Amino acid sequence: MPKTVTAALLLIGNELLSGRTQDANLNYLAKQLTVLGIVLREARFVSDDEAEIIAAVNALRARYNYVFTTGGIGPTHDDITCESVAKAFGLNYILNLEAQEILEDYYDGSGRELNEARLRMAHTPEGATLVDNPISRAPGFRVENVIVMAGIPAVMRAMFESIAPELEGGAKVASRSVAVLMGEGDIARPLGDLQERYDSLEIGSYPFVQKGKFGTTLVLRGTDAAQVDAAAEELKSILRSLGGSPQDEAAKSDGSWPKPEA
Repeated sequence: MPKTVTAALLLIGNELLSGRTQDANLNYLAKQLTVLGIVLREARFVSDDEAEIIAAVNALRARYNYVFTTGGIGPTHDDITCESVAKAFGLNYILNLEAQEILEDYYDGSGRELNEARLRMAHTPEGATLVDNPISRAPGFRVENVIVMAGIPAVMRAMFESIAPELEGGAKVASRSVAVLMGEGDIARPLGDLQERYDSLEIGSYPFVQKGKFGTTLVLRGTDAAQVDAAAEELKSILRSLGGSPQDEAAKSDGSWPKPEA
């Protein structure tokens, strides 16, 4: 039986917690990890505070196969993620000569100086493996199961694409989504019974409003695709017996449903 590989995401930055910056990294990483067969089990937001970062990194790396961090690896005084990760592992925080060479090549002839502030981005925990950054060149890094990446979404995505081939995935998760114009209260009991019959699946219920009508989307997830399909078909049958007209999620998403009443 394929093993389950788990991950956590640590999003670092005062700007996220103040609402000034809207996070776009969680959604992207959750989807990409699912494709790789890695289950994202937890996401935490922490401020630019050394003690909080250290505590979060140590807690998460002990619980999950992978920990991804985003944010706080730039050239300014409040970019303290790299040094905090070094302290979490009890490692020296050093000028990484490989990272320095990358930045020297990037800034050479660019008309911009590789000054002291920019050179901060070449510092890593001692022994860290670099994560390539094909966009702005300043690399991320990996220490054991912790992977440190930029907070800027485009750069983070490029870094993740660089490291993704090295990640070990587990059982792939199959998913089916069914939408129906019925309230959660109308389907709660039979949905609970269905969950008991398919206890190895994750069945979630998510209310929505579309074209002024209340409905519910039911999402079924599991590593046995045949079982997911069987449960989805049984769910549709149950919803029809309750007077509903279940549709797949695509029909709701493309705006074609519900149909206008005659």
